[in-house]
Amino acid sequence: MKSLVAVFLLVACGSSPAPDLSVEMPGPYAVGTHATTLTDAARSRTLTVQLWFPTDGVAGDTAFDQLELGSNQATYASLLATAPSCPTRSLTIAVDAQPASGSFPVVLFSHCHSCTRLSQASTAARLASHGFIVAGVDHAGDDLWAHLAGSDGPLSSDELEVRAADVRFLLDQLPALIPGDYMHVGVFGHSFGGVTAGRVAQLDDRVKAAAAICAPMENPAIPGVTLADIHVPLMFVVALEDNSIGDLGNQFIDKNFGSAHPPVDKIEVADAGHWSFSDEDGLVPAFAPGCGSGIRQTDDQPFTYLDPPTGRDIAAAYVTAFFKATLLGDAGARAYVESAHVGVAAAHR
Repeated sequence: MKSLVAVFLLVACGSSPAPDLSVEMPGPYAVGTHATTLTDAARSRTLTVQLWFPTDGVAGDTAFDQLELGSNQATYASLLATAPSCPTRSLTIAVDAQPASGSFPVVLFSHCHSCTRLSQASTAARLASHGFIVAGVDHAGDDLWAHLAGSDGPLSSDELEVRAADVRFLLDQLPALIPGDYMHVGVFGHSFGGVTAGRVAQLDDRVKAAAAICAPMENPAIPGVTLADIHVPLMFVVALEDNSIGDLGNQFIDKNFGSAHPPVDKIEVADAGHWSFSDEDGLVPAFAPGCGSGIRQTDDQPFTYLDPPTGRDIAAAYVTAFFKATLLGDAGARAYVESAHVGVAAAHR
């Protein structure tokens, strides 16, 4: 009888898997990357695309600016030369390597307002190292290059539709660029890219999960996303000291979390600003919130933002765990998404 009770207790205790902490580190694959351009003739748009993928190639320390194309490479290098220590300056990757054999799930990325397709490169690389293909696109006209030229794209519903069409066009073209598991597709974005991720999830039934960093998807400032029309798992990553969208923006994220169809997750990160999770944190003055010192929106007191590499690691770990859980059904990854860590609170419904 005692042995049967022991077996029962063992099974009961083992029914809830431990959080998979492997997402906090690079996975078993080396990371390859490749940049290319695609032309959407129907919309007269030429888009720069970055692919991240598992590779059997040899990865090495690569200067971040070397990932840019043409004259943008020198421009990015000059920005890094005068920027504080916050933005990423190198990654361990294999540029223009061949993808590893296998059928890997696909994750699409949409960048923030006036940013680039490289703005979540650390997250993309973490995903690729764990067996995902990641594809990001520069939203021409609302990217860093437009910002530097003094012609930022509008934060509007019309621009949201342009961005969503960019991402869907990229998904249309991807199978010709890289083999993958296109039955398991996710999308995530930062800031305006998070709203874009929500719009793509609403419009495109190829998308099976979506995540937003530092933005509500259903957003009164940029109408276009209706959470009631999204029926896939969602995740929201919240910077508690996000002075860019402000406390009101974070309240809307909380409302999104409460009104979205389950399953939905919310991750809240203490001392994080709007760009704390980004590889372009502090690259230009507009991306300063999240780099160095600031004023808390919670009590108006001076403080120092979360260390940028730590912020990027948190985003990379939770985004990777979320897509492992939702696209691959990984129970340990699901447990990680629902678990809190130092400075990080997690909620699930």
